[in-house]
Amino acid sequence: MSFEKFFNTAVSSWMSQEGPDSDIVLSSRIRLARNIVDFRFPTVFSSEEAQQIVSLFEQTFAHRSYHSVGRFELLKMSELQPIEKRVLVEKHLISPHLAEDSPFGACLLSENEEVSIMINEEDHIRIQCLFPGLQLTEALEAANELDDWIEEHVNYAFDEKLGYLTSCPTNVGTGMRASVMMHLPALVLTQQINRIIPAINQLGLVVRGTYGEGSEALGNIFQISNQITLGKSEEDIVEDLQSIVKQLIAQERMAREALVKTLNIKLEDRVFRSYGILANCRMIESKEAAQCLSDVRLGIDLGYIKNISRNILNELMILTQPGFLQQYAGGALRPEERDVRRAALIRERLKMEERKNMEGDE
Repeated sequence: MSFEKFFNTAVSSWMSQEGPDSDIVLSSRIRLARNIVDFRFPTVFSSEEAQQIVSLFEQTFAHRSYHSVGRFELLKMSELQPIEKRVLVEKHLISPHLAEDSPFGACLLSENEEVSIMINEEDHIRIQCLFPGLQLTEALEAANELDDWIEEHVNYAFDEKLGYLTSCPTNVGTGMRASVMMHLPALVLTQQINRIIPAINQLGLVVRGTYGEGSEALGNIFQISNQITLGKSEEDIVEDLQSIVKQLIAQERMAREALVKTLNIKLEDRVFRSYGILANCRMIESKEAAQCLSDVRLGIDLGYIKNISRNILNELMILTQPGFLQQYAGGALRPEERDVRRAALIRERLKMEERKNMEGDE
């Protein structure tokens, strides 16, 4: 089986780019919740209203190009297979709620997958902009410009005192959720993360797993986001979050330095054992794969491993998820079959990277 086409087409273009502090911060995201005047909120609207909203966005924005992100395509959840929806969740392009609980849901997706606009999720629309590394300010600027573009064609539900009106009271105000995805293996290994998370929560921020609320922090990847949307400007929310993220970056780097000084050979051994598992295993579960990939990524960042790109690990964190594995298998797989395919995919991808580096050295 050839894997080249799979890797060339399956990963969003922004995932393969480097950003500021991308050794620790995988991505920055701004999400804006908006509702449209003259329609009831999704919690109480009728199926006819839901379909009208989808039609409105399909007629107004589908197949239109916007700046550098390219053309928008509309994907209706009712027309997608369960595996296809799961792939979109794994790529962080839609929420699990839209995939599982929104029969009249849809998504406008930009050509480069940097922008997705979820339709009929918890609110009428949720605008999402994704950037590599720590680029919250840039993501906010892009989201605001996109928001203005959409507002040229629709009227938002807005109150002069409260701000943007949303289905959930916790989103009223700016309607904005700013978040960063961070790789924090050293803070986990030193167990500092156990005291850091409660401290972050007390500051009005929330720490979640890889896929948001209720999900596990697979591969030592954590999502940090704001909880407060009312009484603060978008800029203040981003500034507060960015300040905490920079402190976390500094703490993670100090923890890495401490591990190298005190447990260097043990840490190096852990990294290469994990690499050995990935390069040679014939079956591997997603949780073990995520942990091994986290170890290898840490080894790359610390200079233990020199022939593997950090971005390869970013790709594999997503490409080895159940949805992707089943999509490219052409149908549903039993857990054991997924474990076999996951191992084969990782082995082949590492071999491809080694061959590329060998050719570059010649």
